[in-house]
Amino acid sequence: MNPAEPAVKSSRLARRLGLFDATMIVMGGMVGAGIFMNPYEVARLVHTPFLILAAWVAGGAYALLGAFIYAELAARRPQVGGQYAYIREAYHPAVAFLYGWGLLLVTQTGGMAAVAVTFARYFRALTGWELSDGQVAAVVLGALTLVNCLGVRAGSTTQNILMALKIAAIVALIWCGLYFGGRAPVAAAQAELLDRPFSFDLLVVFGAALVPVLFSYGGWQTSCFIAGEVREPEKNLPRGLVLGVIGVIVLYVGVNFVCVRVLGAEGLAATTAPASDVMRAALGEAGARLIAAGIAISTLGFLSQSMLTAPRVYYAMAEDGLFFRRVAWLDPRTQVPVVAIALQGVFALVIAVSGRYDQILDYVVSVDQLFFAVSASCLFALRRRDAARDAQGPAGQAAGAAPYATPGHPFSTIVFIAVCLLVTASVVHKAPLNAAAGLGILLAGLPAYFFWGRKRNA
Repeated sequence: MNPAEPAVKSSRLARRLGLFDATMIVMGGMVGAGIFMNPYEVARLVHTPFLILAAWVAGGAYALLGAFIYAELAARRPQVGGQYAYIREAYHPAVAFLYGWGLLLVTQTGGMAAVAVTFARYFRALTGWELSDGQVAAVVLGALTLVNCLGVRAGSTTQNILMALKIAAIVALIWCGLYFGGRAPVAAAQAELLDRPFSFDLLVVFGAALVPVLFSYGGWQTSCFIAGEVREPEKNLPRGLVLGVIGVIVLYVGVNFVCVRVLGAEGLAATTAPASDVMRAALGEAGARLIAAGIAISTLGFLSQSMLTAPRVYYAMAEDGLFFRRVAWLDPRTQVPVVAIALQGVFALVIAVSGRYDQILDYVVSVDQLFFAVSASCLFALRRRDAARDAQGPAGQAAGAAPYATPGHPFSTIVFIAVCLLVTASVVHKAPLNAAAGLGILLAGLPAYFFWGRKRNA
């Protein structure tokens, strides 16, 4: 198969998104329920304000480093499918297929399931509805699936509105916490920088604390899935990636600073609803209900972004003949892959009703971080390939030129890959059964690849 063929096919998608849309999609893919819930997960592992904030700053640096790498990948290969396209061209269609298979059955749908369950809990608490979490999740996943089937512009507009509301909710949380929340007393032990002497044990615990942090920061890469629908993707995607990630780092560090300031490290570790407790301290029960509504909106925004972006990977797989051909069907009016969107919604619902939040977290992170490492390593292969094209003359220079370069490459890329692998190993060590479930489903994609590969060749 000609490597350029999928890109030609993908041009059937309509390019209707600009820089602002790309930036909002980056932020929308990152800001979900995690930032409102995961601060207490971190505080239960590391017990001083310094270590808690250091974990969120380190996670932000990791996300920004990843954004730099993906920005160059997007500039070099502005094709629909994002990571799927990078892996396919750098290595082999089989590896790319496993990524798409894992995205559909583990990482993307698992993340959506965790967020849908979170939305259901807050929505039921706010409204008093008698529906179960699974029933509420089914309703919201179905509604967002329908919206995104109406077209990329409708889906993007919905995403932009929800993202603006999410930012407003987070800014309100930070502002109210700073000016009305008061300050928790600091115990002598909490005033120390480290909660234990510097040792291998501290590094292991800090690595475990990074798991919920990286889950919260994850999602920036999904903007690359819609490269086929972005105007001037070689410029707008890199800019949107960097701007979006920087914006989220500011919001996340601000939220955790306020949580530590108002609740203290010990109080933060003792709660399972830190955002609600901060707003309750600032504005009473009215504040707690206000942030609950903000969290519900935030989860809706994440789900909307997921519905908009990831189905483009399954569409690209079907275009390559490595998935059900029907998944590549585009609605002739809206030019969106409605079958791919519906398929993802169904799998997300199945996971939502079959696991707990913490199980889904381990299930997703183990596979997600593994493919982050694989995708980042594509930069080495694609740079070599493009350099070879450059050496062939003017035509090769036009094909190989990239308007963006990763700062500090190759050192920065190697550091990013090493962190991804360390986090994967940490999850496997901490929750081997949950991690094994995700990795087992991933490996089950190999016979599926050979089935569709033989079918395509025939």
